[in-house]
Amino acid sequence: MSLYIAKRYLLTKSSNNAINIITIIAAIGVIIGAASLFIVLSGFAGLKDFSLQFSTHIDPDLKAEVSQGKSITINPDQENRINNLAGIASYSKIIEERVILSYDNKKMLANLKGVDSRFGEVNDINSIVAEGSWLSDQGNQIVAGWGITNNLSMGVMDYAKTVTILVPRPGKNQISSVASAFNSVNTNNVGVFQINEDLDNSMVYTNIITAKDLLGYENDQISSIEFQLASEADETQVRADLQSILGDSFTIKNRMQLNDALYKMLNTENLAVYLIFTLVLIIALFNVVGSIIMMILDKKQNLNTLFNLGVTIKDLRRIFFFQGSLLSVVGGLIGLVLGFLIILTQKLFSLYMITPSLPYPVSIKPMNFILVLVTISVLGILASKIASSRITKQLIH
Repeated sequence: MSLYIAKRYLLTKSSNNAINIITIIAAIGVIIGAASLFIVLSGFAGLKDFSLQFSTHIDPDLKAEVSQGKSITINPDQENRINNLAGIASYSKIIEERVILSYDNKKMLANLKGVDSRFGEVNDINSIVAEGSWLSDQGNQIVAGWGITNNLSMGVMDYAKTVTILVPRPGKNQISSVASAFNSVNTNNVGVFQINEDLDNSMVYTNIITAKDLLGYENDQISSIEFQLASEADETQVRADLQSILGDSFTIKNRMQLNDALYKMLNTENLAVYLIFTLVLIIALFNVVGSIIMMILDKKQNLNTLFNLGVTIKDLRRIFFFQGSLLSVVGGLIGLVLGFLIILTQKLFSLYMITPSLPYPVSIKPMNFILVLVTISVLGILASKIASSRITKQLIH
């Protein structure tokens, strides 16, 4: 009975035109609030995917990093066991170190990453090389980031000028000259990569042989190992197998753990925006509370009649509780559909552009549908509960 009367009150016009206007305003507020929340969540999901797509070009599925120190020696038995793992499609041995680059009387700090010939099997290097070519197995070569190339004014494949890489020489003896303080190697810049601003301004790739010569490493001495998983591999199982092979000397990290700071920042921003727009929804639902209270006052005589016929106060409250809940849920569904159509239009036709060639990224996630619907439903039910609690015996007599 309560639900039937609630639907009648919601779908039929009141004799008081002011109440009709207030109800329409409340419904529009719920619809716009739900649509806005879905649009913003989809926009941030798109920005998250857009930001992470750059790191995926150079981040492996799994990476084994040295737990202590800068390097460790991997023995042939460990390498053979890794080769026999079914979940590993390919892997690449890495040497990493902080170095000084010197070119044409200009110097700057950079992160040197020495990679072997299988690095291209683990990472999509073809998508990051903006100019020149990738490393070959012949000669001392580097591929520098776009920012480093600009800061040092380096050319590409300019064999007339070499790029000197310097690294402090280990030891405790007194420094007598620059030559005795640093190991150095002369290289040629054969390519320029472009990933993101941070890596473009700090990273330089070279052959692992060149890195070993520069640092004085032994043949099997490395800093880390990067892995590409097979398509059907179970990441958890492969991580456990690798940990048992490599032991506590290595820490195994997946792609998310390698970019934990970026993931935390994006997730924090997403949560902040969700909370802000939830506050907007709460404000919009005050209109629902006001609409229900006005309807209670308008239907005071009807409520009195129902009460005299034997309808309890609890059932009378349920009428307006159902009315407010229906208004919130139906309005939320309409807003959700409206927001979905707007996001779909942006995705298909790129209506809003960041640059002339870059549309604003959006992503349609099933979780966002659930989140918006649950949020609007819970807040709408709470608002309806608060408004319907105004019905008392004193009010209807």
